[in-house]
Amino acid sequence: MKVGIPKEIKNNESRVGMTPAGVSELVKHGHSVYVQHTAGVNSGFSDEMYENVGATILPTIEDVYQTADMIVKVKEPIESEYKLIRKGQLVFTYFHFACDKKLTEAMIESESVCLAYETVQLDDNSLPLLTPMSEVAGRMATINGAYYLQKTKGGKGKLICGVPGVRPAKVVVLGGGIVGQAAARVAAGMGADVVITDISLSLLRELSITMPANVNAIYSSHHNVVNEIKDADIVIGAVLIPGDKAPHLITKDMLKIMEPGTVLVDVAIDQGGCFETSHPTTHSDPVYVVDGIVHYAVANIPGAVPNTSTYALTNATLKYALALADKGWKKACKDDAALCKGLNIVEGKVTNKAVADVFNLEYVPVEL
Repeated sequence: MKVGIPKEIKNNESRVGMTPAGVSELVKHGHSVYVQHTAGVNSGFSDEMYENVGATILPTIEDVYQTADMIVKVKEPIESEYKLIRKGQLVFTYFHFACDKKLTEAMIESESVCLAYETVQLDDNSLPLLTPMSEVAGRMATINGAYYLQKTKGGKGKLICGVPGVRPAKVVVLGGGIVGQAAARVAAGMGADVVITDISLSLLRELSITMPANVNAIYSSHHNVVNEIKDADIVIGAVLIPGDKAPHLITKDMLKIMEPGTVLVDVAIDQGGCFETSHPTTHSDPVYVVDGIVHYAVANIPGAVPNTSTYALTNATLKYALALADKGWKKACKDDAALCKGLNIVEGKVTNKAVADVFNLEYVPVEL
């Protein structure tokens, strides 16, 4: 199969779809890999590194899309890429369709095969291709929250860890999944007073045992959330419903009960955000203020650490990319139920029910 790796063109997105080590494995399996010129340079991978493992370097993004049967990338295609995607072409990336109607309509019109990293799901409901970026995003959420807590950045002027004789900051993490756990552990390691919430009692029991002593696991009722955010310094939104829009756990009215300079970090912004007042921002313009509350809602947080992120992503996606290239998408998805759940749009049909429901589109089960 001809596999294409284009350069990411989303704002300040420095990751690349695959490391040279991943490309090497595809080549060993007999596939041809085409990498756009300088696609990996911001992640620390030169064109020469890709050529040394057998890839062909192409000069433009148009060349990559025209040549490849399967596109492997990081972020969803943006508008300038829509016209490059062909009928029947397999696109393997993060899509997050549920919060982007224009993208959804464009991919339906393209009649391509859209296999989304974020909805590949194992029998235990874990999301193997979302996990590595969730781990990065959770850690970065706390680091960025601490940064914007500085007075010069619009925050309260608190040091997250405090000092002897001065209390540390209070960090509230909404959601006890991969993102939430990563955020809470980093916050705890930095010395903050941490609260993590979830609706799963079994998960809360596990968190109460495995989390550091300065992390309190609390049931995520509306009453409890309101009570905890009143004196929070940083609130991290880490709630995810696979393939669907994130719920709004903090409404605009609830901002009034929070102290000015509180920092909200919405890691769920890719899925619409879990704060009502959230809207996507970029690494070049990451924050804005609503009612005195600082909002950080960068839609590609791991893009700030592209070397780490690209290694972590390739580690997770490679076995699936190899299966798709070796078998073709139909057989690979028939053989692997987890991979089959990644099929969101197939040749003009919406095969993910959550996406169909969000936009009131016809849902066609992938088996059909």
